[in-house]
Amino acid sequence: MGRYDKYSLDMRQVIAYAREEAQRLRHRLIGSEHLLLGILRLQDTLIEGLFASLHISTSSITQALDFVMGRGNKAILSEPSLNVAARATLARAEEIACETTTELVGLEHLFLAILEEQNSVALGVLESFGIHLDVAREQFAALMNGGYERLVLSTQYHTRFEATPMLNQVSRDLTLAALDDLLDPLIGRENEVERTMQILSRRTKNNPVLIGPAGVGKTAIAEGLALRIIQGRVPENLLHHRVVAIDVGLLAIGTKFRGDLEERLKHILREIVTTPGIIVVIDELHTLAQAGVAEGSLDVANLFKPMLARGEFQCIGATTLDEYRKSIEADAALERRFQPVMVSETTTEETMKILQGLRSRYEKFHGLTMSDEALQAAVKMSNRYIQNRYQPDKALDVLDEAAARVCVRRSFFPDEILQMRDALTTVHHEKDYAIVRRDFSHAAHLLQQERQLRQSLWQVEQDWHTFHREHGPVLTPEDIATVVAMWTGIPVVQIEGEERLRLLNLEEDLHKHVIGQNEAVQAVARAIRRSRANVRDSRRPIGSFVFVGPTGVGKTELARALATTLFGNEDAILKLDMSEFMESHHASRLISAPPGYVGYDHAGQLTEAIRRRPYSVVLFDEIEKAHPKVFDLLLQVLEDGCLTDAHGLKVDFKHTIIILTSNIGTTHAQPGNMTFTTRRGEQDLRLANYQRMQEHILKGLKEVFRPELLNRIDETIIFHPLEISHLREIVDLMINRTQQRVAAKSIELQVSTAARALLVERGYDAECGARPLRRTVQRLLEDALAEALLRGKCVPGDIVVADVVDNELTITVQSAADVTISAGMNKTGHAAA
Repeated sequence: MGRYDKYSLDMRQVIAYAREEAQRLRHRLIGSEHLLLGILRLQDTLIEGLFASLHISTSSITQALDFVMGRGNKAILSEPSLNVAARATLARAEEIACETTTELVGLEHLFLAILEEQNSVALGVLESFGIHLDVAREQFAALMNGGYERLVLSTQYHTRFEATPMLNQVSRDLTLAALDDLLDPLIGRENEVERTMQILSRRTKNNPVLIGPAGVGKTAIAEGLALRIIQGRVPENLLHHRVVAIDVGLLAIGTKFRGDLEERLKHILREIVTTPGIIVVIDELHTLAQAGVAEGSLDVANLFKPMLARGEFQCIGATTLDEYRKSIEADAALERRFQPVMVSETTTEETMKILQGLRSRYEKFHGLTMSDEALQAAVKMSNRYIQNRYQPDKALDVLDEAAARVCVRRSFFPDEILQMRDALTTVHHEKDYAIVRRDFSHAAHLLQQERQLRQSLWQVEQDWHTFHREHGPVLTPEDIATVVAMWTGIPVVQIEGEERLRLLNLEEDLHKHVIGQNEAVQAVARAIRRSRANVRDSRRPIGSFVFVGPTGVGKTELARALATTLFGNEDAILKLDMSEFMESHHASRLISAPPGYVGYDHAGQLTEAIRRRPYSVVLFDEIEKAHPKVFDLLLQVLEDGCLTDAHGLKVDFKHTIIILTSNIGTTHAQPGNMTFTTRRGEQDLRLANYQRMQEHILKGLKEVFRPELLNRIDETIIFHPLEISHLREIVDLMINRTQQRVAAKSIELQVSTAARALLVERGYDAECGARPLRRTVQRLLEDALAEALLRGKCVPGDIVVADVVDNELTITVQSAADVTISAGMNKTGHAAA
């Protein structure tokens, strides 16, 4: 066996298989054809990859060899030996290994030696399948993505891989993965890779640690280093190194007793030290400092420290900044053995280049085409709508899921094919039933029908598959927008597609919800347009406003209208009642309690809500009741557009609209002097009252709020008291909503002009604004409707007419049978008999 010492494990296995094949075929001598049979029995080899790339089945070659060689007549009692041709082939394989300066003879060398033979059975069979020496070398080069020399590199790495069995159980060899083209290329990050190689080339403390947020590409840098080593684009001292990623979680699997983990790790470290040229990658490095820590035991990190200090092996760590501070910096002995490499989030341009570089791999995997517009949309929308995640991870995730969604929806068969399949199943069952009833003539007819349906279905399915192969799907920006909408709950398709038009018509859209208050609506619209046109400071919120005015004039309604118009959903509003934050310790509920206090484990009411839904309107209702500590938090939000909670998480407010509402100084509105007349003198009186109220409001704001808070507000908007014309429009809005609700029950509601005027008259309250009007509509109109529905007097298809009779609101139900039912209202609000 001394001759075989230079053979790889696979080569030794092939020779053993060749003997078994000779015994199976009753041959006394082992030839090159038996060696070829042995090669074909091995799996997951480069030779198998060669056959796969040529679309050749190994079983077909095996059958051809068996047929050509035939079986012997007599059983073989002695062990078969190598014939002259086989010995010459093995000698040639050794020469090829020496020519390529490879330490061990591998399968590739033997296969090439077989192809160099003249007039052998093995060569004849291989040539019959179109495999020649030049073809083999060309395919090897294609498989290795780097020419024939890569074959040598593969053998070297596989040989060194076999030398570390324990390490292989808890790790992934990134260099082998790079050889097999299983790693995505690294686009950009040149500075980080150069810095990593520079640290690895140091004499001492040559262990880099990649520090950055999750998703910025720390692991990709380690994989990029492995790719560079395979490509030879590294310093000479790093050539032929193995990059091995250890899974710290796998270290502890199966360790039952104390000391098992340490013993296993010592064995692995011994393999690393005795096998030169191994770079260990530990993703989530902080888990190393925490693994195995228990009372009376030696933690894993302490086993690494001496070897790291002596430079016996090199390590690349990866962790986040928070975990680095918490777990690595806390251990000074461990921290000084690593050199930090900061990895920041990629810019928009860098992210776009990454997506373009990886486009072909995603297109091949999903079987579609990705347009440039889709890539741009993935970067733009992920930046704009997905917060608390980082590029390029979030853009790649959006792109991947959008492509998956397109492919899943495309894989469904059309209704035509599904209907034909149902029809085929029905005919098949009817045929079987006819056979059971011995109605053979009908069964024969159904059999013919079944064959026709089956043939038609096959043709339709073939046409469908052909069409989809020739007209592959294209990923569009609309697909990206749909996925982002699914993730965030924001109707991105609606917002992105119509944003410019909506911004230009913002006042009109807001007036559909808010009656009157032209100055307030215009001021808000101006601020929003400034934000969307990128004229404002991009760090601050979209807009910040103080809404001041009497109760019931539309302050909260305008906030809801902004949420609906800008963010597509009325639920995109966070309302915080400041009467709940009147004490100093209440303010901490907005950002969570400090460490050591009750409630620290709960998320902040404000920070968590915005972290989950960054596109929101934040409404601080009755802000004058809040404790001054709330104002301190607002200063940071309004100036920097962010807020840090008690857990250290930074929450972004730059996509929010901040609204503070207040009633300060509104008692000077003198509502009793405002009438419903339109005479010039009384118009002047209303204007004078508004100006007087405005003066008191501005003075009151300066007394309650500090100047630094007021100076950070974009607009202070003073709402006008409602006039009679406004109340009529508000009644119309309320009636329209009621009509929509009863229309869902197939009932038509008609309200006369007199009834509307009565609702305005009964619901007007100069001090409370429109809120009493809503209660009046509920009491006089909706209560009567509800009673008629419950009594069965009103059914789907009926027409309900609301009118005034004897200065009371009545409803009349007109059915198809022309039956009229009246329900007058008495002064207590109950339906008249």
